[in-house]
Amino acid sequence: MSEFDVVVLGAGSAGELIANGAAMAGLRVGLVEAHLVGGECPYVACVPSKAMLRSAEVRHLIQRAHELGASGNAIDSGDDERAFMAAVTRRDVLSDHGSDEGAVRNLAENGVVLLRGRGVITGSGRIDVNGTEYLWSELVIATGSIANRPQIEGIDDVPVWTSDQALTSHDQPKSILILGGGPVGCELAQTYARFGVEVTLAESADQLLVNENPTIADVLADVLRSDGVDIQLGVNVDSMRRVASDTEVHLDDGTSLIVEQVIIAVGRHPNTDGLGLDHLGIELKEGAIATEPGGRVVGQQHVWAAGDVTGAAPFTHTANYQGRIIVTNLTGGAAVGDYRAVPRAVYTEPPVASVGLTVELAHLQGMDAHSASVELTSVVRATTDASSTGRLVLVADRKRGLLVGAAGIGGHCDEWIGELTLAIRAEIPLEVLADVIHAFPTFSEIIEAPLRELVLG
Repeated sequence: MSEFDVVVLGAGSAGELIANGAAMAGLRVGLVEAHLVGGECPYVACVPSKAMLRSAEVRHLIQRAHELGASGNAIDSGDDERAFMAAVTRRDVLSDHGSDEGAVRNLAENGVVLLRGRGVITGSGRIDVNGTEYLWSELVIATGSIANRPQIEGIDDVPVWTSDQALTSHDQPKSILILGGGPVGCELAQTYARFGVEVTLAESADQLLVNENPTIADVLADVLRSDGVDIQLGVNVDSMRRVASDTEVHLDDGTSLIVEQVIIAVGRHPNTDGLGLDHLGIELKEGAIATEPGGRVVGQQHVWAAGDVTGAAPFTHTANYQGRIIVTNLTGGAAVGDYRAVPRAVYTEPPVASVGLTVELAHLQGMDAHSASVELTSVVRATTDASSTGRLVLVADRKRGLLVGAAGIGGHCDEWIGELTLAIRAEIPLEVLADVIHAFPTFSEIIEAPLRELVLG
């Protein structure tokens, strides 16, 4: 029976990083994975979605070439279907055609033993992988998350994609309904709309990006509408039924529509079913595995968890952060996580980015919170780039004189949010932040005016 110092259950972003890191530190590591090493991000999520968004953005810019002074006359961006197939071809190249051969080779070079199959915990120090039992001294659970599937009458009888399927398919439907106005739904909506697809986006809440600042969400809604997306807020789907080769969808506001394809983007939940957690006495907290700041599972001495399965800020960058903490601690360190400043981004054009707390959440935490906002038109770079759509909202704790939250939409917002992320994480005083000089003309100048307003109180 093979024995490992560390067995990592799940080879997504966190699991792959932990396995490689622990093995390179000299530990005997087994990595259990039934599907792709690297998880969804490189093959069916982050990389393909951003590749398609970039192609859609360039196509949109071509259509604006005359307006931007790049052409003496309007430029025809070409046939929608041919352009879509060109984008798909590029997408597939960048995502290695869904092959994890390179990642598997890298594991072997680092000394990781890849155990192909589904892993089930059978007891303390034991795990079964497709009928073979292995021993472990330390176990890391990094099984990620799976897409939610809403309970809708008729949904099993019609063609439905998850976002994973949408980002791997070569098909270009003529019309789609996207269920869910979160980051994934908004990104897919803009991508398809800019390739000539008739897009309807239905969100049960009264705004897109339900956990973000409403004024930022409203700007994004206007952007998507300008791309031709029909946004339906505050509605739910009552039922679906097949009509010839299409799907008839009935909404709870009494309206209906017929589309060629339905895409489900209503969030994800931790992947914990069937792992054998009960054999270790691990109980879930709101469906997720609760961990201590250093990555150990609560109540466990030799079991750790990282990534979406923990329910903490379910992003690839969070998974990588947690992975680095666990590698440090598995090899004798004493690292702890700090989640006050985890950036969130939606990679539409223009992008949305946020970090920290909204003013409402800050109040709930007992802070003397106040906010300041500014439009992107206040900076010269927005004018020169003809990219004036945007807004920034900052939230500060008046008592401590610290920034505690930021939310924005606008040109390169996903990049300049990094300065505000650092400010929150390092607790840089507002007076210092307001005194920082930004290069002129840049989008990051938008930070200055609301900071000065917050300083003045």
